[in-house]
Amino acid sequence: MLASSGKSSRIVYNFLKKDFPKLEIIIEQPPGKWKMVKNRAKKLGWPTVFGQLVFQIFTVRWTDFRGKKRLFKIFEKYELDDSPIPENKIFRVPSVNSPEAISKIKNAAADVILVNGTRIISKKTLASTDTKFINTHLGITPNYRGVHGGYWALAKNDRKNFGATVHLVDSGVDTGGILKRVFAEPTDRDNFSTYPTLQLAAALPEIKNALLEVANHSENVLSPPDGVSQLWYHPTIFQYLKNRIFKGVR
Repeated sequence: MLASSGKSSRIVYNFLKKDFPKLEIIIEQPPGKWKMVKNRAKKLGWPTVFGQLVFQIFTVRWTDFRGKKRLFKIFEKYELDDSPIPENKIFRVPSVNSPEAISKIKNAAADVILVNGTRIISKKTLASTDTKFINTHLGITPNYRGVHGGYWALAKNDRKNFGATVHLVDSGVDTGGILKRVFAEPTDRDNFSTYPTLQLAAALPEIKNALLEVANHSENVLSPPDGVSQLWYHPTIFQYLKNRIFKGVR
C-alpha cells in the first residue's frame, strides 16, 4: 500500500491483512498545509479558499460531533477496524514521490500496489515499476473526481451516484480505468463527516476483488458512466449552508 496516515488507511489495511498476510505499507508525511492552501488559491482564488477554510475549521467540527453516533453504527454494521498498523509493517517516507519511496517500490516486487489517501502520484513514481497501481476514490468517476464525491452527488440531486470507484492510477486526477463501482445509500442520520466512511465501508469487498484480479491479470476495465467528467473541491461555507438549507444535504 501507498498511503496517508489517516483513519481510512487503517481501515483498509485491517480489512485486507487476513487475505494478504504479506501486505506492507508505505506511509507518506502529510504535505504542508500552508503550501496546499497557496496552491489551491492559485487555482480557485483566495475568496473561494477562504470560504473553504471557514467551512473546514468550524462546520466540519460540528458535523464530526453530530455524526459520532452514526459513525459508530457504520463501524458496527460493517465490522470496521481502525486500530493502529504494526510499525514493523510500515515504511515511512517524506512523500510517495520521494527517492526513498521510489526505491522501496522498485525493490518490493509487489503483485499490485494499492493507493489510499496520498498526494498525486508523479509520472516518475508510476514509471518506476511495471506493477499496476490501483486507487479507491470516494466518488463515482469521472463524474465526481477530486474530493467529497458522495457529498457533491447529493448536492447535485444525483443520489444514484453516491458511491465509490476502484480504478487504475494514471497521471491524471482520478482519471484511470474503472475496475469497480460501488453504490451506497446514505440515511437521514448521515452527514458530511460520515459520508466518506459509509462509502469506504461499502467499497472494501470490491477493493479486495480488484486486488486479486489485477494480481492475476484478469481485471476488466468498465465503461465510464453517463455524465460529465468534473473535478470537485471542498465546499465553501456558503455552498454548504445553501445545500443544507435548500436541499437538506448535511
